[in-house]
Amino acid sequence: MPTVEYGTWSYSGNKEPSTVMLAQGHPGYSDDNYRRRRNAIAMAATRYRPGDPIPEIDYNPDDDECWRQISDLLAERHNTFACREILQASARLQLPIDHVPQLRAVSQRLNEISGFGYVPAVGIVPVRQFYGSLADDTFNSTQYIRHLSQPLFSPEPDMVHEVIGHGSMLASKRFADMYRLVGRAVRRVTTSAAVEAISRFFWFTMECGLIRENGDPMVCGASLLSSYGELAQFRNATIRPMDPADMVSQDYDDKTYQPVLFCARSLDHFEDVVSKFLQDVDDEYPSKLNASWVI
Repeated sequence: MPTVEYGTWSYSGNKEPSTVMLAQGHPGYSDDNYRRRRNAIAMAATRYRPGDPIPEIDYNPDDDECWRQISDLLAERHNTFACREILQASARLQLPIDHVPQLRAVSQRLNEISGFGYVPAVGIVPVRQFYGSLADDTFNSTQYIRHLSQPLFSPEPDMVHEVIGHGSMLASKRFADMYRLVGRAVRRVTTSAAVEAISRFFWFTMECGLIRENGDPMVCGASLLSSYGELAQFRNATIRPMDPADMVSQDYDDKTYQPVLFCARSLDHFEDVVSKFLQDVDDEYPSKLNASWVI
């Protein structure tokens, strides 16, 4: 799996981002048209204010073709590897296959299903802001799509990850309630170490979670759901029983396939473990765990 750095911003005097700075290895690095679209999408996000309608994006045929290719391929792998709750939620969400959906329309549909909605983000959102907003039924989402030259790979969380991955989870009322618990837990704790513990737990549940069905580990996490390659490889990972202390202590790299994953015995078990951890976690939790990453 290729590894490149995320895009970064350069800023003009008025403090609005003027250019998306893509790393040299980024698939869109040499594509001026793609860069212009990314700049326009990012500018629309910076000008968004709470309560405004989500800006609509003028996606071009390359964007739509990229979405079509990856949507077709992911749908095929979801039918094989996604858990039942995700398949049912995805069917309710009714994402288009032949074109990139507008985030505004997806947000409206999600709100009807589970009460959640999207707000546009330029890129990576500060940790407390991202997780905390989940308590308000709000998910910060990018609006750009990966480059057509590599439809199976994105170095950044794009619309495929945000909408096919997290959107499918948020279209389940059960998973949506768990996202809310994440937000409430982050709002409740005060230390960066406690937030880091919740973030690690989120990674191994909402991003890379597995649920056993008919004896097999099946995918529920957004990162796995949006990764065509990893969906075919995840059963080669070391799969451990779901254990919060183990999950929070486990290091991970979000730019490669995961060597260690955690699997719940059932959706009920997944929900019970997530709910108990997020209701119990507090500022003292990391030190009680004697976590090596606590400073």
